[in-house]
Amino acid sequence: MTELPSVTAVVPTRNRPALLLRAVRGILSQGYDGDLELIIVVDQDDPKTATAGLPEDPRIRVITNDRKPGLSGTRNTGILASQADLIAFCDDDDEWLPGKLAAQVEALADSPASEFVSCSIEVDFEGSRSVRLADGTQITHEDLLPSRMSMLHSSTFMIRRTALVDGIGLVAEDAPGAGQNEDWDLLLRASARAPIAHVDRPLVRIFWSGSYFSRDWETKISSLQWMLDRHPDISTSPKGAARVYGQIAFGYASWGRRRAAIRWAARSIRNRWVEPRAYLALATTAGVSGEWILRTLHKRGRGV
Repeated sequence: MTELPSVTAVVPTRNRPALLLRAVRGILSQGYDGDLELIIVVDQDDPKTATAGLPEDPRIRVITNDRKPGLSGTRNTGILASQADLIAFCDDDDEWLPGKLAAQVEALADSPASEFVSCSIEVDFEGSRSVRLADGTQITHEDLLPSRMSMLHSSTFMIRRTALVDGIGLVAEDAPGAGQNEDWDLLLRASARAPIAHVDRPLVRIFWSGSYFSRDWETKISSLQWMLDRHPDISTSPKGAARVYGQIAFGYASWGRRRAAIRWAARSIRNRWVEPRAYLALATTAGVSGEWILRTLHKRGRGV
């Protein structure tokens, strides 16, 4: 490339100035030789309070969410405020590691048909770290039907802005809840158009904490059912269908809806008898703590 593309990092935030500072430092210290802008989008908070302690830097722009409250509307506000070649996401509680931007820009240049590039992650759960790799440098639509591929975290997303605005479409604002399955939906929509380029190195650190277990199970279940309705091709993959049915079963079990949990677990097992989420749901209906199961999985960088 003779000229590096411009990049806008969109960082949604709400009332987490200390975590936001860590995210901002990771972005500004990338050492990227192209033009880099950081748009911090404040959602349902006072901008001065939300960004307290941030460094003075001409690359930083602070705006407020003028779309639907929540993560999707906040991201879309940042996307539409940018004129850069590439849009990159970073949640305010995550951290880009050195070389992330340069590696992804290079991967996108090496894959001119791609409109979207991701990278692998390092999960930090209460100080215990584990790496999640994709074992490949290209992600297809067929790869994303049987598995959400959790290493393709939203904080790894980098997308050509023209494709995002005029082709793939913005982040879905009609999904139940916030931060549920909008990312998987975006990945499926993008990969249906072109393969996703991937840098299979952990270049983003994802922080999970105890507060992660504060859950609205009803909303999570609704979000998964929204995905099945929006992407019926998930059900064409026995593994993918069993996975989602098992997640719904686990949600019902953790919510205390035993009969619904058993019904969805049975449906999961009929699609793929080795689907572990179905058995985790049944264990929860039998009295095993769902929170204990999640905590155990999270220590290994895994989730249900």
